[in-house]
Amino acid sequence: MYIFKINGIENTNQYEELIKVFLTQDEYRLMKPEAMQSAGFQEEIQSAEPCVSKEFIFDGDKDKLKREIYRYLENETGKSPKWGILTGIRPVKLAGEMTDLMGRDETLRMFDDEYLLHPEKSRLITDILDYQRRLLGKPERDSLSIYLGIPFCPTRCLYCSFTSNQVKKPEIERYLQTLHKEIEYCGAKMALRKDAPESLYIGGGTPTTLDEVQMEELLKKISQCFDLAHLKEFTVEAGRPDTITPKKLEVMKRYGVDRISINPQSMKQHTLELIGRAHTVEQTLDAFKMARDAGFDCINADLIAGLPEESLEDFKNSVDTMIDLGAENITVHTLAVKRASRLKELDAEFNYRREDLREEMLTYAHEALGKAGYEPYYLYRQKHTSGNTENIGFCKRELISTYNVRIMEEAQSILALGAGGISKVYYPDENRLERVANVSNYEIYIDRIDEMILRKENNFWR
Repeated sequence: MYIFKINGIENTNQYEELIKVFLTQDEYRLMKPEAMQSAGFQEEIQSAEPCVSKEFIFDGDKDKLKREIYRYLENETGKSPKWGILTGIRPVKLAGEMTDLMGRDETLRMFDDEYLLHPEKSRLITDILDYQRRLLGKPERDSLSIYLGIPFCPTRCLYCSFTSNQVKKPEIERYLQTLHKEIEYCGAKMALRKDAPESLYIGGGTPTTLDEVQMEELLKKISQCFDLAHLKEFTVEAGRPDTITPKKLEVMKRYGVDRISINPQSMKQHTLELIGRAHTVEQTLDAFKMARDAGFDCINADLIAGLPEESLEDFKNSVDTMIDLGAENITVHTLAVKRASRLKELDAEFNYRREDLREEMLTYAHEALGKAGYEPYYLYRQKHTSGNTENIGFCKRELISTYNVRIMEEAQSILALGAGGISKVYYPDENRLERVANVSNYEIYIDRIDEMILRKENNFWR
């Protein structure tokens, strides 16, 4: 066991995040000097395996301290994580800020020399930044995008930590009536300000859990309350193939939805059963055909590298199948073991197992998608990700997702409606965001909708 002390600083969270890249929770303790003298700590150490104690001193330079920790653990463990000392989830945003300040070449030098990124990661995020700016540019100063949350799913996945509920139709109806009220309020405020959204994204949960009538009522309400004349993109997550029907697709198309997600996660039937997905491989294939027949020419497909019991060949088959189906966007996630997921309960250290396999899976995805004409267009990272890797969205024919880019670059206000929605107010002069959150529990959201509206009145629209 390693015992770490960091003197000269109270908040050690960001340094612990770096330590977790190298060591499991059972392999280290990060202690304040006074805590090390407690009787409980001494008993724990005496009963543990032999300890290695290491002290670091913070002298005011956070990155210098991170480099010291990284170099020490690199030498101790033999690991050399490719993301260096970066622990934040938005490295492309950081690349943009640095490039605007000092240029691309100096940004690359700093990523390599100061942040200790492997060159392939430095080039990846700067190339993605260049691609985003060439196709989308920066958002208009006072622009915004809209997110609406539907917090219901047919089943709960093994790895899920999102707001997701399995309920009967009357509960969904209660929720939708409340959401309609928030839509009406926000639509009226935007009309007064003459605001028109750049993109609109309906996520979840699984929005296509709604039946055809509910879906039409929701989309009709949106079209009545918001000015959609200038939308660059209208996305609905139709994530579960077993919730997709020709009628739902026809309704979405009629109301202007031009991008959907069909998310198999894997094309191996055993994996789907293991992770709690109720759909079959055949239903994924059928969903793609239905979507093409309905006229959708921009479909995203989510895949996850590192799912339980999957081999490299299993993952290759999933990637190859999505390429063959012609998905315009393919988002490759690396499994993240979140604290609120069932997988965390079953195997707390799952994300540390078979790290090399995750890297092989991502390498294959990059190579196969590149050969098929796909470009990486957005990237983000998560805590507790298997192998300390990343999630990347790929696109072909330059069909990037406007919303995905904007939510990651954090240079635009996001108006979020529904349970679990977190609105973000962007202040361009200060390059700063303020968050305005709705409660995540859908029942509490229903009971406190007037309070949610008041929060927006006082904190979003000001």
